[in-house]
Amino acid sequence: MSHIVSTSYGSGMSFTSHIDSHTLKMDTSASDGGHDTAPSPKKLMLASLTGCTGVDIVSILEKMKVPFSDLTITAIAELSEEHPKIYHHVKLEYRIKMNEADKPKMERAIQLSEEKYCGVMAMFREFATIETTLEILAN
Repeated sequence: MSHIVSTSYGSGMSFTSHIDSHTLKMDTSASDGGHDTAPSPKKLMLASLTGCTGVDIVSILEKMKVPFSDLTITAIAELSEEHPKIYHHVKLEYRIKMNEADKPKMERAIQLSEEKYCGVMAMFREFATIETTLEILAN
């Protein structure tokens, strides 16, 4: 299966990607020569990572019939000092509202996403160390 994305230059440092029937804008910060009108390509990688693992978590918890709400996944990434600057360490913070008794099921869902299902996570593991934390919010 092939994935096809077409990206067009706008102005300054902005680009627009066409992904299936969706449009996604990218830019850089003013300090990098852009106008900060959209997320940077690098930060969109983190959004892809959190989105990928999020889809897995929801799917797995639904199959386990675990009720939850307020799932948030935050990525905190460290860039290397030298060029090309890449993410070398990423901390994923999972926060979810659920019964404390279901914590082991959430831990299992995270493990399955990390080790088996999330292709974006597998790609990130090729160049970065991934650390995860889990916080169960009061239901």
